[in-house]
Amino acid sequence: MRMDRGDGVELAYAYAPGRAPTLVFLPGFMSDMTGEKATMLAEHAAGLGHACLRLDYSGHGASGGQFIYGTIGTWTRDALFLIDSLTQGPLLLVGSSMGGWIALLVALARPDRVTGLVGIAAAPDFTETLVWQSLMPEEQTTLLRDGLLRVPSAYGGEQIFTKALVEDGRDHLLMGAPIPITCPVRLLQGQRDDDVPWETAIKLAARLESADVGITLIKDATHRFSRPGELELLRQVVTTLLHEREVLF
Repeated sequence: MRMDRGDGVELAYAYAPGRAPTLVFLPGFMSDMTGEKATMLAEHAAGLGHACLRLDYSGHGASGGQFIYGTIGTWTRDALFLIDSLTQGPLLLVGSSMGGWIALLVALARPDRVTGLVGIAAAPDFTETLVWQSLMPEEQTTLLRDGLLRVPSAYGGEQIFTKALVEDGRDHLLMGAPIPITCPVRLLQGQRDDDVPWETAIKLAARLESADVGITLIKDATHRFSRPGELELLRQVVTTLLHEREVLF
């Protein structure tokens, strides 16, 4: 299914109705809603009778728009548009990698609705700490001069970083101050993650104002976090948060 966000760009999504809280899956950078984690959670939510929303940001997956024009702000607004248009009541957000950053921004924008948040290798501020600060001086020069930089991806093909992505990311940095999110948060992180250092989860937990923050480190898990045992852990964490919130609503 697709919905025009109001400017001619159609956003792709998959929504299954059910009881609250609605599980919302937010994918990572250059990823989409068809991955193993997303589809597993959609099936799991259906089995529990909970509503579920999966989505593709503009320029990702089946959505319209060009990837190079996207930014953290753009993709957060995409997520909020679909959430506000398609769902009602309490939300449980599950964000993978960049989706973890967007989940935090959505929770800050809708504090009265978000009753739980799960980050899988959550990558807040990655455009600054994992992109800009990791570039060689000549790469930074190229990015600023040409407006974009193409680098090989460990998963095949290439990744594209734009000047707009980095500059807009600076308007949404979270890790330099306390983060006023008070709902339960669960952070799942592999210690063999070559993309997001596992220490990020520790730092994020320290910044969150919530008193109910749990971190699970899997020593041999990578950034994909999609092996059967890791998916089962994610399933259990989501089940617990859905049932805890269900008591209140």
